[in-house]
Amino acid sequence: MRCFLIFILLISTSNLKAEVKEKIIQNLKNTKNLDFNFEQNINGKIENGNCTIEYPKKIFCKYARSNNKVLVSNGKSLVIKTRTSYYRYPIEKTPLDLILDKKYLIKKIYELKERVVNKNLINYTILEKGNQINIFFDNKNYNLVGWQNTDIYQNFNITFLSSIRKNRMISENLFKIPSEN
Repeated sequence: MRCFLIFILLISTSNLKAEVKEKIIQNLKNTKNLDFNFEQNINGKIENGNCTIEYPKKIFCKYARSNNKVLVSNGKSLVIKTRTSYYRYPIEKTPLDLILDKKYLIKKIYELKERVVNKNLINYTILEKGNQINIFFDNKNYNLVGWQNTDIYQNFNITFLSSIRKNRMISENLFKIPSEN
């Protein structure tokens, strides 16, 4: 009888995990774009602002209280621009190439085992192209709520998302790569 109860408990726990995974995947499939506030910690330096993501691989972030810093990807190139600097990278050379690819994330979530963090977050760890990326989802509404990775300069980067809004009308011009001037 005891073995039977343990077996039933293991099956129900497995079914709950599969159900959560399926809800995260379905939520991603239903998401065309996201608008959110963010807090980013790069090696202890904290910045914040607002971002819009449009799948696949497009992002526009405007940083608060900075020197007009923006981060923009049109799906091919990634630009980080401030008043005094301009950096352009092929997106496939950055971890955002994977983070902003919804189909890739769904495929990986199917393959990976989740980890529950503080009962509030579901974490998947992706190892790809020499990158380790931790993706976090809310355990109640299944929204993407953050990620951890090492950037192209080998800086440890933690990004938290808040005030998330999905599937809003956005202008395609938002993802236009800014000029260097």
